[in-house]
Amino acid sequence: MRVALQITCVNDAMFPDTGKAVVRLLRRLGVEVDFPAAQTCCSQPMVNTGYLDEAVPVVRAYVDAFSGYDAVVTPSGSCAGSVRHQHALVARRSGDPGLVAAVADTSPRAYELSEFLVDVLGVVDVGAYFPHRVTYHPTCHSLRMLGVGDRPQQLLENVRGIELVDLPHATECCGFGGTFALKNADTSVAMGADKARHVRDTGAEVLVAGDNSCLMHIGGMLSRQRAGVRVMHLAEILAATA
Repeated sequence: MRVALQITCVNDAMFPDTGKAVVRLLRRLGVEVDFPAAQTCCSQPMVNTGYLDEAVPVVRAYVDAFSGYDAVVTPSGSCAGSVRHQHALVARRSGDPGLVAAVADTSPRAYELSEFLVDVLGVVDVGAYFPHRVTYHPTCHSLRMLGVGDRPQQLLENVRGIELVDLPHATECCGFGGTFALKNADTSVAMGADKARHVRDTGAEVLVAGDNSCLMHIGGMLSRQRAGVRVMHLAEILAATA
């Protein structure tokens, strides 16, 4: 199986350890991972703000970078959702039948990390060890756009040493939403404050999620509150062995 890592813009620029964790984890499971150096943005920022024409060359770049792989794995439900659900819209907008066909070929092979582990590799125990009290936040795109369901929880429940506690009102949005946090700052802050309060109520040492964008938002609030709660990407916990 030829597998490529789609690192995502946020991880590439701000959270490189997440991408490294994905590679370590997959290699430990016997999967060889390529990193196509030509990859760029998934096009989600443009699509979400209405710039569909400007997104066309970005989607072309994705197709060029990732065509030929059996699977593309990304540590982001948000970006996986963009590839699977928005690329077809952009391709149709372009009026180019070749791009439409290429997207129809590449998009279904994009997987969020937990989907790939559970659905493609068929594993829920990845040999991880993480002896800490942890709570899990299901991000909006992974929950609603991709429908990852309980796959992340299945993986976390099989981590040795972990104490996994339920997050109250877990399915409520954290308030980040990309440009939503800029255009609707007061609402975003209020939603984030609710989420941070629920995290503190669990008594968890670590908040885990599948999208670093959401963790950045919640983690910023927890940090300002001096809550003593770390935020970690799912990949980093699953890659941990000691």
